[in-house]
Parts: sequence; C-alpha cells; structure tokens
Amino acid sequence: MKWGSRSIAACNAVLFLVALSSVGHARQATSAGGPNPKTLKNPVRVNAASLERGEQVYQKYCRHCHGAGAKGDGPQAPEGSHPADLTDAKWAHGGTDGEIYTTIRNGVAPKFDMTPYEGKITDEDIWNVVIYLRSIGPKPAARATGAPPSKAAAKPSGR
Repeated sequence: MKWGSRSIAACNAVLFLVALSSVGHARQATSAGGPNPKTLKNPVRVNAASLERGEQVYQKYCRHCHGAGAKGDGPQAPEGSHPADLTDAKWAHGGTDGEIYTTIRNGVAPKFDMTPYEGKITDEDIWNVVIYLRSIGPKPAARATGAPPSKAAAKPSGR
C-alpha cells in the first residue's frame, strides 16, 4: 500500500470511529450513569429576568415543534411526531425540573424526534426554559400525580 493510500485508509478509520462514538454518546445521553434527573435541582434563581430569558429561548428553539403557546401544535414538527403539550399535566418523560432539563439537553431516544440541544443551548438557558415552562404549565405536584392543573398561567415559586 502506498503512503497516500495509507493516509486515506487512516482518515477513513478515524472518521468511522468518530461516527461510532457519536452514536454511542447519543445512546449514553439517555441511559443510566451520571446524575439522576429526578434529583437534579435548578441552579438558576427564579426571577423576572430568568423567566423572560426562558421565554426568549423557548420561542427561538422550541416553538417550531411545540408551538408558540407550548400546546404541541408547532408547524415544523417532524412528520409523524407528536410534540408534547407542555401546558398540561401529562409529561411522558418526567415532570421534575431535572427531568425536563435532561429531556431538553439530551433529546428523546430512540428516534430523537425531540433532538438534543446540548451544545446548542447553554445549560443556564436550558434551566431558564424550565423556569418558563413552569410558569405556563401546571405546578410540579400536578405533573407528578397527573391531577388537572389549577391554573395554566401559574407563576413559578421563588427559589
């Protein structure tokens, strides 16, 4: 094998390994290992600025699939997908702050109709989105029990 052929073969091998590790990373992002999403606490203080920033980030990245009002009716959702209504009490991927954060950050496997936003949205802004979602949806207790929300426009409690 000539030097040029070896270089091409080596480059192909490296590209294959990078691609393989990316697939493994996507699977690992949603599997066990690392902190338990249920126990993650939002480190961002709830205030007018974090709520406003969360809404801005939501409108930039999330409204296309979940809709401007977060009802799951966005015009650009992947065909055949059913984006969640983020204002109701039914949260299929968990309703704690940490579970919401993890879903946004890592996406939803196995098809990843909900794509991962790790590296696209900062961790702080993902937490701001969690704060915003809390302000437009039911209280955490309603999500955990499946009870109907008391008010869709509930204000988040201070942290």
